[in-house]
Amino acid sequence: MTDVAVQERHDMPFPRSLPEFQRLFPDDAACATYLERTRWPGGFTCPRCGVVGDPFRIATRPGILTCRSCRRQIGLTVGTVMERSHTPLSVWFWAAYLVASQTPGISAVQFQRQLGLSRYETAFGILHKLRAGMVRPDQDRIGGLPGTHVEVDETFVGVRTRGEGRGVHHKTLVACAVEVRHRKPGAVQNHRRVGRYAGRVRLSVVTDRSSRSLGGFVEAAVTPGALIVTDDWSGYGELQKAGYDHHPIAACGDPEIADEFLPLIHLVFSNLKTWLNGIHHGVSEKHLQAYLNEFTFRFNRRFYPMNAFRSLLGIAGGTAAPTYGALYSGERRHPRYGGCVS
Repeated sequence: MTDVAVQERHDMPFPRSLPEFQRLFPDDAACATYLERTRWPGGFTCPRCGVVGDPFRIATRPGILTCRSCRRQIGLTVGTVMERSHTPLSVWFWAAYLVASQTPGISAVQFQRQLGLSRYETAFGILHKLRAGMVRPDQDRIGGLPGTHVEVDETFVGVRTRGEGRGVHHKTLVACAVEVRHRKPGAVQNHRRVGRYAGRVRLSVVTDRSSRSLGGFVEAAVTPGALIVTDDWSGYGELQKAGYDHHPIAACGDPEIADEFLPLIHLVFSNLKTWLNGIHHGVSEKHLQAYLNEFTFRFNRRFYPMNAFRSLLGIAGGTAAPTYGALYSGERRHPRYGGCVS
């Protein structure tokens, strides 16, 4: 199963416009019906007694179902990022739709204004919980498709410091792997990338540029045996021993050589930094991995924008969402694309 393998079901249509969204999800009850169909496509099955049948529904509590046989109450949001939330289901659905449908994404301030939320903390928490749901637990590694190879590199993300001495910075090191695919004959070509385009991407915060950190990232993100192109940094020196077809390029600091052999990963880095600074106006190291997850989610689904809403709600199942306190204390770390967690 690939990152974008989401089949459309006739009984679960995707809203392709704001008026259609309002028609499909006018209230919490409609959202609850959608969640119920997502969880039990063949009809409600009680997780306790196993009886199949239409449950009791409480008008004042649309997120709760009651089994007609054993009378057990089942929460529709249990096991999702919405669990234990006091926010109405309709707000969650609006959040998922805005996150999925707006190409550049949305900041917490914009989200708070558009939904009329009284507290910034509510908007911030909802968006971070959705980011936690963007990482699929059974995520596959990239580079396994025939005729593809993978570009791997690292960069520093953050702002420059002033007045702290030469060479001092508080930037965070981010490793990236990009799957390079080739356009079909007859397709529109780009002279810089000679018919190549980026497939899936993996991004992760790494502690340093050692072979242990960079090699660990590659082994978790890229399929063994894949063709990998990197620069000649020593941190990638062990990839051949790890079973990869490694081709280091001796750029020697020449940007033209790097642009020729690693064009797509540099384009991804440029887009990432523009997105972080333009939409979110900079991100702290504590929350950076969550935003890397969101960028990866958007990038990997850029050819399938209509699937992102259903994909986001579906992936959220079985994900432990962070609490607001844990987000600020630093106790809760978001899972990493290409990291051992995911």
